Amino acid sequence: MTTGTTTSVRLTGITKSFLGVPVLHGVDLELRGGEVHAVMGENGAGKSTLLKVLAGVHKPDSGSIEVDGGEVSFASPTDAQRAGIAIIHQEFTLLPHRSVAENVYLGREPVRRMQVDRRRMIADTRELLDWLGEEGIDPADPVSALSVAQRQVVEIVKALSTDARVLGMDEPTAALADHEVELLYDLVRRLRERGIAILYVSHRMREVFDLSDRITVLKDGQLVTCAPTSELTSEDLVRHMVGRDLGEYYPDRATPDDLGPVRLALRGAGNARVRDLNLEVRAGEIVGLAGLQGSGRSAVARAVFGVEPFTRGAMEVDGSARRVTRPRTAVRLGIALVTEDRKGDGLALRQSVRDNTLLVRRAALRGARSRVKSDLSALLDKVNVVARSEHQEVRFLSGGNQQKVVLAKWLAVEPTVLLIDEPTRGIDVGAKRAVHEMLRDLARRGVAVLMISSELPELIGMSDRILVMHDGAPAGELPAGASEGAVMALATGHGIGEVA
Repeated sequence: MTTGTTTSVRLTGITKSFLGVPVLHGVDLELRGGEVHAVMGENGAGKSTLLKVLAGVHKPDSGSIEVDGGEVSFASPTDAQRAGIAIIHQEFTLLPHRSVAENVYLGREPVRRMQVDRRRMIADTRELLDWLGEEGIDPADPVSALSVAQRQVVEIVKALSTDARVLGMDEPTAALADHEVELLYDLVRRLRERGIAILYVSHRMREVFDLSDRITVLKDGQLVTCAPTSELTSEDLVRHMVGRDLGEYYPDRATPDDLGPVRLALRGAGNARVRDLNLEVRAGEIVGLAGLQGSGRSAVARAVFGVEPFTRGAMEVDGSARRVTRPRTAVRLGIALVTEDRKGDGLALRQSVRDNTLLVRRAALRGARSRVKSDLSALLDKVNVVARSEHQEVRFLSGGNQQKVVLAKWLAVEPTVLLIDEPTRGIDVGAKRAVHEMLRDLARRGVAVLMISSELPELIGMSDRILVMHDGAPAGELPAGASEGAVMALATGHGIGEVA
C-alpha cells in the first residue's frame, strides 16, 4: 500500500436518469485527502446513485469527474479502483468460511511458481492491519470467527489493498451495535489522519457531526447545500433535507385533556439490571426513557415484556396487578415490544411482509381470544408500507419500510401499551417523520407509549415526559421540551435532584 499520498476528487454537474426518470440534477461534490465529507438526504435524494457514479458502477449522463486535477471517465468499478477509489457497501461482501487474507485478496491473489502465495498474502494483509493500527485480527482466521465490527475492518482493509486513497462508506454503522460504533469512529479518524479522503453516507446526525469535516445535503437529486460541519446545526440539516424547521418536524404533543387512565404502572420494580422503578404511563401519552448505554433503559422494556422479568416490586396493567414472566403473557395483556434490533429480533428477513405482519398473532395469540384486525391490506396501508406486494420478502425493503412492518406486526394485535426501543434507528429523515406520526396517532387512540431513544432531539421532540436512567435506577424526570443539557446532566449522574 502506498502511504503518505492523498487524492482529491471533484464531481461537477453530475446528472443521471433511469428509464427517463431523473435521479441526479447537476450535482457538484468535492473530496479532499485527509477529510471526512458526509452526504445526507432522505431516501430517494440520490445519495446512493452519486456514490455509485463515483465508484464507476453508473456512468453519468452528463458532467465530469476529476481526480487530482485530471478528468477521468469510469466505464466500470475496476476503472475507479485503478484511480484509487473504492466503495464499502452497507451489506458486507465477505466469504465467511475463507480467511481474512483470502477475502482481502479475493480474485487478486499473489502467485509464486504457479501457485497462490499464501505466505505473502498473509504478510501483506498483516502489514495493512498494522498500518491501520488493528492488532486484534489474525489474517489467517476465518471471517466467520470475527465480530461485525471486525468484518467492517476487513472490508476497509480489502479496499486499501487496492491502493485506494478515496473511500466511499455507505451507512457504515447500520449493522453495528452501540459499543462497536466507537471502534468505527476511531478507525475513520485514523484513516483521515493517514490522508484518506472519505465520502461518508449516513442517516445518523450524531455520527455525522462527530466525524465529518464538511456536509453535503441532497434533496430530490439536487444539491441543497455544502458547508463546513462547524457551521451547521441539526436544525439546519433537517430544514435542508425536508424543507421545514426542526420545531415543525415532530407532531404536536398531548395536552392534559388528551390523557386517559394509567395503562402501565411500576411500583418499586426491579431485577438484576434495574432497581427502584416508579413509573406511570397513561393512555394517550408518550413517555421518553433516556440514559446512556448500560443505564438500564432497554432493560426496563425487556422486564415489562417478561424477557427478563421483574423480581421485586409491583407492576400494574390497566389498574390490575400483574406478574409477567414471559412475552406470551405480556402480549395477551396488550403489551407490545419493538426492539432496537429490528433485523435480529423484530423480523424474519426471508419471510414475506404478510408473514411478518401476522407473526405475533399466529405465535402468541394462538388459541386465545385475539384482538386482531382482519384486513391485512388496510393495516399495511395504515402504516404506509411501500412494497411490491404483501408477498415480498422484507429483506428487500428499505430500513424505514422494515420498521413499518415491525409496527404493523404489533398493531395487528391492537396493543394498549407499546414499548419501543430506538424507533427510527437507521432510517432516513422522511421515514422518521412517518414513524413519529404513527406513534402520536397510536397515543391519540388511547395507547400508552414508552419510547427509548439515543437521539436526544427525537426524545425531546416526541415525549410528553422524560424519565432519565443512570446506573440502573431512575435519575430524575423532566417535563416536555426539556433541554439536551438537562437530560445529559441526569444521564451522566450529575445534577441528580437539581435539574427541574
